[in-house]
Parts: sequence; structure tokens; C-alpha cells
Amino acid sequence: MPTVLTADSPQGVALDPGAVPALEAVAAALLPVADGRVDDVRWLREAGCRWHELPLALRRSLSAFRRDSGPTGALLVRGLPVDQELLPDTPMAGGSVQREATVPAGALMLVTSALGDPIAFRPEKSGAMVQDVVPVPGNEDFQGNEGSVLLNFHTENAFHPYRPDYVLLLCLRADHERVAGLRTVCIRQVHHLLGADHCEALFRPEFVTDPPPSFGARTTQPQPHAVLSGAPDDPDMVVDFAATEPLTERAAAALRALRSLFGRHAITHHLVPGDLAIVDNSVTAHGRTAFTPRYDGRDRWLQRSFAARDLRRSLSHRPGDGHVLLG
Repeated sequence: MPTVLTADSPQGVALDPGAVPALEAVAAALLPVADGRVDDVRWLREAGCRWHELPLALRRSLSAFRRDSGPTGALLVRGLPVDQELLPDTPMAGGSVQREATVPAGALMLVTSALGDPIAFRPEKSGAMVQDVVPVPGNEDFQGNEGSVLLNFHTENAFHPYRPDYVLLLCLRADHERVAGLRTVCIRQVHHLLGADHCEALFRPEFVTDPPPSFGARTTQPQPHAVLSGAPDDPDMVVDFAATEPLTERAAAALRALRSLFGRHAITHHLVPGDLAIVDNSVTAHGRTAFTPRYDGRDRWLQRSFAARDLRRSLSHRPGDGHVLLG
């Protein structure tokens, strides 16, 4: 059975209710910046300056997580300011994003800035910094942020050389039945359970990964890569079980073994409004359990952002040294 992570676990932090008004005030101070345009570089720079005003306990937790994301590679922050009465209907259109500053979007980007620099990808969600993760009518079977069937474990943008270092998911509204669960699993949880042969195979460049459907049709041939890399005793990981294909029989057997271990050791997070899940994309894959949307304006609604620890590394992919990467 999957483990359920609570805010009382070592990988969770619940904000002191007394600190929430201060956080809300910092987020609200961003609303008029650059006329409230979240994607404006002036707005992003202001968020990058003001994250230092977040509550001390939260800043300490984020700093510790950035240095060492721990055995699960995921952090759950509870209690961010999300006022249910101020929320509009859950969007239902494909490609939905948050262009105008709101208090939740401001809080999300402040935390994003504490972990690195916010980034986005031009082909996905038109390069918006704050992206809606919502079910879209007709896309129920979509292996991506607009679907509602079981979402396979994946490293975010596993195909891309400059994929995010952190994925942040802020819950604005839970699904009706509260059954949709964000699932995370870290290679650190299962690495010691892999057989030596499977582990060796996963370190070999015998896999290819296609872009997710949200990036559109493939335009170049994917290059072979390893699923695991780096330190043998604490490796990084790149995998997408909906898009990663093995090139050899031993690679296929190793990938099956890894997938089986992931299924047995995954942690399920049932997010409620104000919950922010942070995933270390270097070592942790994430997915989602299935749920049934009603398309009544009250469906599950998360807002997503990405952070990069070293923005300069992707300079050749970011026109004008901005925050949006080309495909």
C-alpha cells in the first residue's frame, strides 16, 4: 500500500497560523507590480527580491530542502493563503494559465524564487510562469496536466536537457471526492532494492524519451540517455514511464523492475487548498491517481511553477536572458 505523507512527517511543514497574514501581505505587495503581469520580468524580479520576507520558519525549511531534499525528495508545505471565496470557477480550457497576479500566485512565486529562478517552456502553456493544472473536457485520457486518468510516474520534462530542478504544485481547490492524489517516489527510496544488474543497466545510455504531449509533435530524434547518473550511491534520475523507451532487453528488464518498485513505495499526497507540494525533479518522479471531473466549475485546480537552481546553464535556450526556454 502507498504511504500517505502528512504535515507531521519529516518531509512536511505546517505554517504557523500567526505567520500566514505576514506571508499574505508579502504576496499582496506583488499585485500592483508591473500592472500585475506575472510574466513580466519586473514582476519576477520583485518576487525574487521579496522572498526574503517570507516567514523565517518557512525560509529555513526551504533552504534545508534546497541543500538536501531528504529520503523522499518531496516537501509538503501546508497553510498558504488561498481564499476559497475569492476563487473563480476552475478553468476548463486547454492551455489555461494565470497571467494576472493574485495572492496565491504571488505566494507560489515567492516560494519558487526561494528555491532558484522561475522558468517555463515556450511550447508548453505558452511559456507562462504560473500554469493551471486542471481537468479539460475531452482530455480525460491525456498523459499530462489536463487529464484525469492515472498519470504515470515521470521526471518533469525528462526529455529536455534543461528540465526544472523543482516542480511546485499549489492546491487551490481539491477534487469533489478528495480521491485525486499526487504521488511521488524518490530513487533514494528504492535504489538499495534494485539488483546489481538492473542498477548497472539503468546507468547505461540505453533509453530514449519523447517529449510529453503538451509539447506537441516531436521535431528531432531523441538521443539515448541513462535513467540514472552521477554518484553510484545517490544518483540523479531521468525517467517518464509514459515516454521513456528501452533500447535493449536488459534496459527493458531494469525499467520494469524500477517501475514495480516505484508502485510499491510511492507516497500519496491528498492536497487540500493551501497545500504546496515541492518535488526535487533531480531525484523524484511524480504522478497522480485517477479521479472523475464534473466540469461544474468546482473541479480540482492546482497551480504549477518550475524553478532552476542555475539559470545561466540554459542561457543559450532563453532569448534575451529571460525566464522562458525554447522547446
